[in-house]
Amino acid sequence: MHIAPGGVVAPEERLNWARTIGIGMQHVIAMFGATLLVPTLTGFPVNTTLLFSGLGTLLFLMMTRNRLPSYLGSSFAFIAPLTASQAQGPGAQTGAVLCAGVALILVGVVVKLAGRKVIDAVMPPAVTGAIVALIGLNLAPAAAGNYQEQPLVATVTMVVIVLATIGGRGMVSRLGILIGVIVGWIFAALTGNLADGARETVAAAPWIGFPTFHSPAFSASAILVALPVIIVLIAENVGHVKAVSEMTGRNLDDLAGTALFSDGIATTLAGAFGGSGTTTYAENIGVMAATRVYSTAAYWVAGFTAIALAFIPKFGALIFTIPTGVLGGATIVLYGLIGMLGIRIWQDNKVDFNNPVNLLTAAIALIAGIGNLTLAVGPISLEGIAWGSAGIIVAYPALTWLYRHVGEGNRSL
Repeated sequence: MHIAPGGVVAPEERLNWARTIGIGMQHVIAMFGATLLVPTLTGFPVNTTLLFSGLGTLLFLMMTRNRLPSYLGSSFAFIAPLTASQAQGPGAQTGAVLCAGVALILVGVVVKLAGRKVIDAVMPPAVTGAIVALIGLNLAPAAAGNYQEQPLVATVTMVVIVLATIGGRGMVSRLGILIGVIVGWIFAALTGNLADGARETVAAAPWIGFPTFHSPAFSASAILVALPVIIVLIAENVGHVKAVSEMTGRNLDDLAGTALFSDGIATTLAGAFGGSGTTTYAENIGVMAATRVYSTAAYWVAGFTAIALAFIPKFGALIFTIPTGVLGGATIVLYGLIGMLGIRIWQDNKVDFNNPVNLLTAAIALIAGIGNLTLAVGPISLEGIAWGSAGIIVAYPALTWLYRHVGEGNRSL
């Protein structure tokens, strides 16, 4: 198809294969660092996690009938519980992932049966905008930290992304993030900012390698610590549906239950064989916002690419050589775009911030998310996305009732 300058490529529309592969590879690069960081920190096999990330993405696309573009990468929400249960061994860890996936499947079934009214009641625009914004802004410290480690490399990467996206035409504009990462990578290599031994590591990595699989075991303590993760997964999946709806100008609320169910299936499958749990990926929302390409064909390319790379350790080693500064320069753009998308949801739906319910619930949720408020409930530690999302979902209807029946509100919010 021909793309008009600034035009949107809808989920069902298709670019030629060269362009589709280019966009798909951009999605792979966007998800790669974060997806492989989770198994690295939790002791999971990297190749196995990558394999089930790709398989989960393909399952998600099939179950949502190619209407909802998304990549399923490793969920950061699993880092804390899986680290806590690491001493119990990989079996207990994967069993906990599997149980979290089953719980998410059940939530998806409930939402699917109850219909769109559940989403409308629980997540009106004031709530949705806050959750989408805090998902992006919660990641701001990670982007800033990476940026500060190699500020020159990060600045070059960020500037190239901005210039290519805004000043470029055609596919140059659409591939701005990929171009920025490649230029930043080359600049880092020329200025001696690649990690020590990076070339040797890539050279030593084999071309062909097979993922390592683990059978799940079930430990009550590991499962109980992991189950609260579904709060974050629900927020991320529903937030993703709302974000794509806003970007494409389509009401996709009927897919919220299917998205939760699909992510639950992907997470359960990963847990059954030794991979980390999955979720819809904020980085890839950022790529869509920057490129305005929502064609699901690009995600099929990304999913198949991830599966292929699971059997090519050398490429994984190459990706791991991407300098911290390059990641910082790219993610400061991507995460910021997600935060602004939440604000756009408020703007497009004319959310009234003169109303104290809208103002206070959004304000508190954003600070909890941005500051990554971390509190323990017994043995379970929950972070900013969980507190911010759960807090506003619970508080908004309660405060709405209070304002209408006890306070000064006498009109619909």
